[in-house]
Amino acid sequence: MQTAYYYLALCGILTIFLWTPYILSRMITWGLPQFLNSYPKEIPPQPDWAKRSQRVHLNMVETMPAFIAVVVAAGFLATNEGINQVALWSQVFFYARIAHAILYSFAVPYLRTPSYLVSWYAILMIGAQSIL
Repeated sequence: MQTAYYYLALCGILTIFLWTPYILSRMITWGLPQFLNSYPKEIPPQPDWAKRSQRVHLNMVETMPAFIAVVVAAGFLATNEGINQVALWSQVFFYARIAHAILYSFAVPYLRTPSYLVSWYAILMIGAQSIL
């Protein structure tokens, strides 16, 4: 389970780093004084890449609770044989989420959704190892 927990920690770190690009864009677009002081009355438009970057982060935030739940449950419930599968699917989840972040941020069509679906399939497979 150590490998699964390692990738769980990496996913938490990835979630934090996915926040960085759109916050930096907001700081540049709004200007540092306005960014540090308050929310502007009129919000300057963000570049499209920054909007996509924000959606990537929000998508990861929405997906993390399910991933955390199945990995923690697997730590308690998975059999010895299942633990290797949990580790494998944790790695698949992590790399699928990196691919999703890159593909979504750079607006690559037709590949973003499959990378997202692979990450959800990994969650389902980890969950199966917990209950079977």
